[in-house]
Amino acid sequence: MTIEYHYDLVIVGGGPAGSSVAYEASKSGIKVALLEKEETIAQSVRTSGVTWIQNIKEFGIPDDCYNPIKNYSFCSPNNIVTISDTVPQAAVLDVRKTYRWLAEQAKNEGADIFLKTNIKDVIKNKDGDIVGVSGTNKEGDVIFHSKVVVDASGFSSTVSKAMGFVTQWERFGAGAEYEAIAENVDQETWWLMVGQKYSPAGYAWIFPVGKNIVRIGVGVGKPESAVDPTERLKEIIDLKMGPIGKLGKITPIEFHYGLIPNDGLSRKTVYNNLILVGDSAGQANPLVLEGIRYAIKFGRIAGKIASNAIKSGKTDETALYTYEENWKKDIQTKIKSAGKVQDRWIGLSDEEWDKELDIIKELKPAEFLDFIKADFGLANMIKLATHHPKLAVRQLFNLVRSKNS
Repeated sequence: MTIEYHYDLVIVGGGPAGSSVAYEASKSGIKVALLEKEETIAQSVRTSGVTWIQNIKEFGIPDDCYNPIKNYSFCSPNNIVTISDTVPQAAVLDVRKTYRWLAEQAKNEGADIFLKTNIKDVIKNKDGDIVGVSGTNKEGDVIFHSKVVVDASGFSSTVSKAMGFVTQWERFGAGAEYEAIAENVDQETWWLMVGQKYSPAGYAWIFPVGKNIVRIGVGVGKPESAVDPTERLKEIIDLKMGPIGKLGKITPIEFHYGLIPNDGLSRKTVYNNLILVGDSAGQANPLVLEGIRYAIKFGRIAGKIASNAIKSGKTDETALYTYEENWKKDIQTKIKSAGKVQDRWIGLSDEEWDKELDIIKELKPAEFLDFIKADFGLANMIKLATHHPKLAVRQLFNLVRSKNS
């Protein structure tokens, strides 16, 4: 027996994008369903949780959901650079706690959350437009009818694939990480480790989560490298490479593995009755492959635009297109510029990485953060090129500036 539900808005995926859509849409009074395939929100962690305190404050995320970072250390095979700020600007999230807080916010506004609900297919009308989704949950087969569907299913893009609108991402990052207890943790400092011994076409990291707890991980760019990030992670921990050696005894608590798109903003994100948000839309910063802030920000915007469209009775692509206009205006140019820098980084030898860190060392904390966050406004670039007469710095930022002109 198939159970059928009727909602105004159905969101597939209970991550930060999906919960944020549900929160904003529910505030407007429409009937919202948030569907999550796992037994609990954030049962599996697929991200290292790096984000920025400015965004955390904007979203209202509680202080106990993150660890503040104010020192940014890089190491290449033969170089080490640390940029220290006076106040924390970056953060490492307690991913599980944050995602559950986001879902709870949506629930408090009236969204219905369905756990252990695995969506496998779409329901179409006679014109071929999406009008619902189908799958299974603990009660058996289920159908959710909806005026608008949001694909917030992450890397897998379940709904968009079922509609035939997208294929699998060709370029992506694969990341493996241990959350671990360590003897010596500098709670205010993150480490990014670059070069062939750490990760070809990627980087390794140490991100402190709190007192004596760190996330140690390796990210590898695909298809640029065939290296298995899980195997490389084990190697660098066993050999206590670089700053890992200073952590003392390491006791893994939990293993995390995730995939994040790195194809740039290559997808169309609105169709008749359908919006793509977060990783399913490719909304990720290619420099450090983080996208949680985009998932929350554009999820909330999608929720507002979807609810307005539903109330107006017009949910076609034209009615929903304001969403795509919004995110494109905000990040499209910046992500293209960041992609250009990433293309440069992927091709660097170990010796070139040593020199690249000398470029990064020239940056003030605010400049470094603008850079690593992919906040490549034209004014920022001109200011940087003016302030840093070193040829290498000018070359790097002229590369970015040319993409913005």
